[in-house]
Amino acid sequence: MESDVTRRSALAGLGLAGLGFASASCATYGDEGAAREPAGAASGDGPARSATVAASDVPVGGGVVLADERVVVCQPEAGKFVAFSAVCTHAGCLVSEVSDGTVNCPCHGSRFGVDDGGVVAGPAPDPLPPHPVTVRSGTVAIG
Repeated sequence: MESDVTRRSALAGLGLAGLGFASASCATYGDEGAAREPAGAASGDGPARSATVAASDVPVGGGVVLADERVVVCQPEAGKFVAFSAVCTHAGCLVSEVSDGTVNCPCHGSRFGVDDGGVVAGPAPDPLPPHPVTVRSGTVAIG
């Protein structure tokens, strides 16, 4: 009885199995534990969920990350409040902190300016999308 398996088909099968193993074993370094957007989610292009924060909780020259709302609120100068998407434009991770005048992403080191959300350090290709802000009675409202 002859086998239907040819040398060519056996080698092709081994090659595909090797590709599957290689794909499964690839790793991304430097983003362990970083929050990411769910697969298929918009990367900050849509409107922010409505959120509020006390103006006194937003430091001058800095800001606060509202992770649940996917928003970062900054106060680049006294009395001026701005808000941006907290979703990094590079790989969709959530930014984690605001320090030294920048909004910082933990995944690959992207940094954005607190004044305009512009890219200060890559690999992010685009600025953080802005969100509308109103300030009333000591409360900053986003969205």
